[in-house]
Amino acid sequence: MKSLLEVIAKALVDHPDSVVIEEVAQGRNKTYRLSVHSDDMGKVIGKQGRIARALRTVVGAKALKENERVTIEIR
Repeated sequence: MKSLLEVIAKALVDHPDSVVIEEVAQGRNKTYRLSVHSDDMGKVIGKQGRIARALRTVVGAKALKENERVTIEIR
């Protein structure tokens, strides 16, 4: 799951080396904290949050197959 999020995030940004993903697990619930370079924040969020919503949908679909709950925080 973390690798999927990392691949997608690195493809979106101009500074792929600054993408950091922190995983916090609590039972079935996992929270991924995505940190990117300040210049790339708009690219990850997108207009009206569309890219962030799509990212959450894709990762959420994979989590559903693995019987997990996933939350993504963008920092």
